[in-house]
Amino acid sequence: MTNSIETPRPARRKRPVYLRRGPMENIATLLIAAGFLMLFQPFLLVLYTYSLVVLLAGTAMFIIVSKFPE
Repeated sequence: MTNSIETPRPARRKRPVYLRRGPMENIATLLIAAGFLMLFQPFLLVLYTYSLVVLLAGTAMFIIVSKFPE
């Protein structure tokens, strides 16, 4: 015979936005795209100068964030 009394589950708390996988992957992808566009634009030298830094930061962020639980 099974027990008909259900034990209540603890309320599941939402993680803060900076710890959620989906939004952070989107931000990392946008950083990668921004770095790529900065690298291939012919107008501003300052954008070209920081393009590799932005591209690498987005790539590193994507690698780290992809390890977060869903």
